[in-house]
Amino acid sequence: MITVLVQKKVYKISGHACYDLPGKDIVCASVSSVVYTTINAIMNIKEDAIEYIDDTDIIIKIITHTKVVDKLLKNMLDILIDLSEQYPENIKIVKGE
Repeated sequence: MITVLVQKKVYKISGHACYDLPGKDIVCASVSSVVYTTINAIMNIKEDAIEYIDDTDIIIKIITHTKVVDKLLKNMLDILIDLSEQYPENIKIVKGE
């Protein structure tokens, strides 16, 4: 299962959806697509607004909250929430402090 941990200054995406075989997993592909698109958009608009780590997990650290950065992150979270509602066995959203 993919877990999306949402905190005030950190988003952490970890795990695997296990919806289908690697390379055919539409849930993993959807999550990857929305997360990387958001990271790239933020980096193109305000490069120093976030730091991210792309290792076993994807960790997005918010350095500077701006209206645009916050809207992009909210959009990402809204899409991930929609995915978690469509595929509750494969992705969950956890809100932290």
